[in-house]
Amino acid sequence: MLNSLGLPGRPEDTRVVVAMSGGVDSSVVAGLMKRQGYDVVGVTLQLYDHGAAVQKKGTCCAGQDIHDARRVAERLGIPHYVLDYESRFREQVIERFADSYINGETPIPCVTCNQTVKFQDLLETAKDLGADVLVTGHYVRTKVIGNQQALYRPVDLDRDQSYFLFATTQEQLDFLRFPLGGMTKPQVRELAREFGLEIANKHDSQDICFVPEGKYTDVIAKLRPHAAEEGDIVHVDGRVLGTHKGIIHYTIGQRRGIGISANDPLYVVHLDADNRRVIVGPKEALAAHKLLLRGVNWIGPGNLEDIAEDGMHVYAKVRSTRPPTKAVIRHKDGITTVELIEGEQGVAPGQACVFFENQTEESRVLGGGWIQRAEKDEASEQALFQLLGKSWEAAH
Repeated sequence: MLNSLGLPGRPEDTRVVVAMSGGVDSSVVAGLMKRQGYDVVGVTLQLYDHGAAVQKKGTCCAGQDIHDARRVAERLGIPHYVLDYESRFREQVIERFADSYINGETPIPCVTCNQTVKFQDLLETAKDLGADVLVTGHYVRTKVIGNQQALYRPVDLDRDQSYFLFATTQEQLDFLRFPLGGMTKPQVRELAREFGLEIANKHDSQDICFVPEGKYTDVIAKLRPHAAEEGDIVHVDGRVLGTHKGIIHYTIGQRRGIGISANDPLYVVHLDADNRRVIVGPKEALAAHKLLLRGVNWIGPGNLEDIAEDGMHVYAKVRSTRPPTKAVIRHKDGITTVELIEGEQGVAPGQACVFFENQTEESRVLGGGWIQRAEKDEASEQALFQLLGKSWEAAH
């Protein structure tokens, strides 16, 4: 006989560690587990200096949020621990975030945090506390396929967080549970009120948690002062159009705020970190058709190596705010590439490409990887390679 978490034994004999950020979602998860009779332990991670974030809306894992998590635990009558993970978070997430931007990439620190601090370090801590499972407030679902947990998109696609969990390994996935995957946000807030939680109407986290007021460039400039060094703004045809005050102020696909005037709209098409150049061009120079990935994590059926040379048809998502679109994965000699059937605008190195079975809420997450390079059409690629002083023919 299995309990509601798919584990043998009575709920009262099953220890559940709940990752409590101080927000509505994780608080409701703790309430659900308590109401179902599980042996619940709440754990909150202090990830960064909480002083500046005490009164800031839309953050997590610091200051007021830790206080809120503690009060929720008291209300529910469960033990609660606050663990200092500041040094680990700085090393694994903040430092990597800064270095990625310096290298001309557009990083996703939430994925890195899940990949390292939350689903690696916290998961091991949960096991040390005798937990049978680690439960979080993410909006995703799992189903048992064979003898393993498979990851799926949630019922509420407006809250879908599967893009941020692509790096979760199969071993981690088997130890995790996500009770909110079958609910909508209004249902979750109603449960918070039902549990008598003061945070029922608390704002959702929006900004990157360790970036005050969303000004990530301030954080990077403080950590890496040389990142704000000036350089040239160059057109893909080779013309120098102006200067900039650091490539960290630019992202691929950016149109506004470039700092130059032109007769036709120009977009950032490449960041040449080695030479501190921001390369701009027309919109058609943004379309990416083929991606080269690194750090690929496969949690679909079979193995990544089993994908035939002619490829596997999937749906790929290259940004959290974009829907999955038709794509073909190819894996050969340890190299994974993704062909985007209809192309995508403004794809940047450092972002993630996540694979799905289809476009519906019943879609299984097959895995994903970090974008190392995004190839454009042949003419744009040749022009860019010439500007960078590289051989297009040798690269292809």
